[in-house]
Amino acid sequence: MKFVRWLLGRIILFFDFVFTPRSKKRPAAEQAALDSVTSQFKLYQFKACPFCVKVRRAIKRQGLSVETRDAKGNEQFRQELLEQGGKVKVPCLRIEENGQVTWLYESNDIIAYLDKVAA
Repeated sequence: MKFVRWLLGRIILFFDFVFTPRSKKRPAAEQAALDSVTSQFKLYQFKACPFCVKVRRAIKRQGLSVETRDAKGNEQFRQELLEQGGKVKVPCLRIEENGQVTWLYESNDIIAYLDKVAA
């Protein structure tokens, strides 16, 4: 079963690489303002998770600058996700605004939130 998951993960990553979406183009000032907002966002993810790929593709499509953190390959990020977010579940978007930290789970909710930010 472990081999099947590994193989499916590689297939997902291959197709994600081949069919990478194009980023939305914005004027430089608008992009800089958006980058300053999203600089406080952190996406906790597993590289080959299909739901994480879905969120990363939405980030790319919107042309957002969001730091990704591999919670599978990095024990520190996994521990942060568990201790601060409450559970090891990906994808998870850590949103820091005005000193408040919010942890947003579920790929569709994350994408909807990012769409609002990018609008």
